[in-house]
Amino acid sequence: MNIKLIDELGKSVESVQVLFNKEIKQSRFLQKNGKEFLEIKISDKNKINQRKWIILCRSIIQTAKANGIKKLIINWNDLISFENLNEKASLGKIFAEAVEMANYEFRKYKKKPKDGWQDVAEVLLITKNFKGNKSQLKRDLQEGQVISQQVNYARELSNISGGDLTPSKLVQEIKKVIKGTKIKIKVLEEVEMKRKKMNGILAVGQGSKEKSKFIILEYRQGGKEKPVVLVGKGVTFDSGGIDTKPHPHGLEMMMDMSGGASVLATLLVADKLSLQKNITVLIPAVENMPSGSSMRPGDVIKMSNGVNVGIGHTDAEGRLILADALVYAQKLKPQMIIDIATLTGASVVALGTKATALMTRDNDLANKVEELAEATGDYTWRLPLWEEYENDIVGSRGDISNINTKAKPGEGSTITAGIFLWNFVKDFERWIHLDIAPRMTADANEQLSKGAAGPAVRLLVELLKK
Repeated sequence: MNIKLIDELGKSVESVQVLFNKEIKQSRFLQKNGKEFLEIKISDKNKINQRKWIILCRSIIQTAKANGIKKLIINWNDLISFENLNEKASLGKIFAEAVEMANYEFRKYKKKPKDGWQDVAEVLLITKNFKGNKSQLKRDLQEGQVISQQVNYARELSNISGGDLTPSKLVQEIKKVIKGTKIKIKVLEEVEMKRKKMNGILAVGQGSKEKSKFIILEYRQGGKEKPVVLVGKGVTFDSGGIDTKPHPHGLEMMMDMSGGASVLATLLVADKLSLQKNITVLIPAVENMPSGSSMRPGDVIKMSNGVNVGIGHTDAEGRLILADALVYAQKLKPQMIIDIATLTGASVVALGTKATALMTRDNDLANKVEELAEATGDYTWRLPLWEEYENDIVGSRGDISNINTKAKPGEGSTITAGIFLWNFVKDFERWIHLDIAPRMTADANEQLSKGAAGPAVRLLVELLKK
């Protein structure tokens, strides 16, 4: 999509003008005096806060696409005239992110229509009488497009069928996409993982004919500063293993690598924006499949830090691969570790599809993340990691269990998954766990196409910058 600033509407410009109207019953496309207009319904201006503004911007694109409109003209002053918008927010960046994300659809397996796809090709923003800094607005728009294009790339990867994006194929895709960047890749094969005793990763992947991979990506532009390590869950398909998921819960499990896709996209943004940071991305990539060689309920796995884990359920696999990755991450002597994973269905029960579950014992870090989450639209909600929960995963066959051993099934499962991970970073304070299962797919009301939502990329980018 081309987003361009213009001083005023010239006679040669043939685009549909966008109007805002709280009186109409619904958004509509109409013609007046030979000109074409797109009227977007809004609520009372006083009720439009930043959350609703993001949805409003997306709705402009969705309505245009529904009416086959390729080019739009928007008066920027009209668009930012709502009283409850944050004056300090980079509205240009947020706008560009919103419209680019709304314009995306997953079409890999669809035949192109004869008339082409109904995408918006151009948005012209009239900035006549705009009192702000137009040069800064232009930079903000450009940055927003860079970020949102990578969000959409994360969505594209997550939407691809599991058979078309196995761990090996994911490695091939990453090598292709980082070509020409400052990002370096190293891949640990299963033989090397055995030497490093990454038995959590190996156990999850042993039921599949596809070989597991431990993907290490490094971006070094921050001088001598300690790196930030981003760990992304990379289960390219999750059947549940021996404890197989009942239908229809497996239908979207190609998206169980959404955490891996998000941290990869974040690193690509860092490269494109030339962030002066040192960042390492770790993606343990596996398939969790049922077979005669699969990990079994009741197995005990000795993890890379020596902790013995009893397997209470083979579908609690994500925490096993993340645990090995977290142990590895600490050896890099980082300043901060963030893991991101579609970890628990219980987080969806707790939060619906509106927010990511945030867990950490670092209160200052939690406050910063929550502040940036609200600013970026990648919303989070903090859950406790109190020491009272530690007893809930004490194992009978090992040191700890990969599921809650004390409560009824489902009770506090998101928290006990976080507590499980904490057992592998307990000596490292600056650690954040983001359970993105609630945000794996787009919410029905957020004006995005169905499928993967690309969660937390915008949040992670801002956290790295600040």
